[in-house]
Amino acid sequence: MPLLVFLYQGKVIGQEDFMDPISYKWGLIDDNKNIIITPKYDIIYLFDEGFAPISLNGKWGFIDKKGQEITPIKYDSVLFFKEGFASVQLNNKWGFIDSFGKEITPIKYDDTGFFNKGQAHIIINNKQGLINKTGQEITPIKYDNVGWLTEGLTLVTLDSKWGFVDSNGEEIIPLKYDSVTLFYNGISEVELNGKKFYINTKGEQTPYN
Repeated sequence: MPLLVFLYQGKVIGQEDFMDPISYKWGLIDDNKNIIITPKYDIIYLFDEGFAPISLNGKWGFIDKKGQEITPIKYDSVLFFKEGFASVQLNNKWGFIDSFGKEITPIKYDDTGFFNKGQAHIIINNKQGLINKTGQEITPIKYDNVGWLTEGLTLVTLDSKWGFVDSNGEEIIPLKYDSVTLFYNGISEVELNGKKFYINTKGEQTPYN
């Protein structure tokens, strides 16, 4: 998962990054041209959720809007904060940090997604699972594919069978269907043994109204 850095420096709310034309390093100034950070970074990227990726000597970390480094500048890649958490990469493995710069998971995953509705995807050996905002793995890392949380349920697949887990990672609807749709107004269309019908969020067959 590469870091999406376009080497673009620009104005953000309350700050503006600037380059020292001699050292070619980047710093931050406020709207009154007061220096927040003296030029010392190779890259300062745009702020998102109050934090900006920074790079020095090929390594990455984050600063807050006061210019404080919330992490050591040690990561090989970083992604933007979403819902208060960011993915970070070290030695070709990924994990997550919180808004204090604390690693809430080990840096052990082959890949990660970003947080959405309190969950994030994790991948090891091409198998997927989910973690919550405490860094707890709420599902085993066993699924072939994991969707997004929709109406309280997340679509999962294993060995070409489809089912759903709830927000705690529990398999509420067994992985037995040949195909499913995402829930809409509490209804999903499913296919089993060549027959299509509708189920509710409890997995009960129901008419479509």
